[in-house]
Amino acid sequence: MVSEVKTVSGRGIPLVGNDIDTDRIIPARYLKAVTFDGLGEGAFIDDRTALKGEHPFDQPQYQGANILIVNRNFGCGSSREHAPQAIAKWGIQALIGESFAEIFFGNCVAMGIPCVTADAVTIKQLQDLVTANPQAAVTVNLETLQVQIDDYTAPVAIGEGTRSTFISGTWDACGQLVANADQVRATATKLPYVAWGNFAAS
Repeated sequence: MVSEVKTVSGRGIPLVGNDIDTDRIIPARYLKAVTFDGLGEGAFIDDRTALKGEHPFDQPQYQGANILIVNRNFGCGSSREHAPQAIAKWGIQALIGESFAEIFFGNCVAMGIPCVTADAVTIKQLQDLVTANPQAAVTVNLETLQVQIDDYTAPVAIGEGTRSTFISGTWDACGQLVANADQVRATATKLPYVAWGNFAAS
């Protein structure tokens, strides 16, 4: 089971503003959920309520978009995993921004959602392009480290270690275990402190 993420293509959605924290992404009252199912409905819910339908996540032209274009220090605040989960459940598969909070970035990587960065001028250009044409084709290419919106192409960045895990599919720790289940079992049988019969039965 290899989960390679080399490109993400689709349509973009601009979300303008610096320091958008995880409580704005998904309010604390949603953390009582037993599973992440349904969290997409709560993504940015307080901002969306305040803006009365004018938030990008509510605007009809952005429905079905899967690439979120943000500004500086996105995902700051508490370390809640519910924040990237809510964004993913709404339908986002990649993020482009000026910068991301470290824990938010790590949680996205663990879910297979690349977060690439670009300078402020490039980000504004990307947001403007998507605002002007919400149906524009957007592609984030981790192999070439470029983002393309129709005829406009710009460089993006992501740490080489993280980039290589996406391209190879090794970001997916659970997938790696499943793919190598036979080797896991073989190793476990050689360990004197593992009661393999009980382990296998469970």
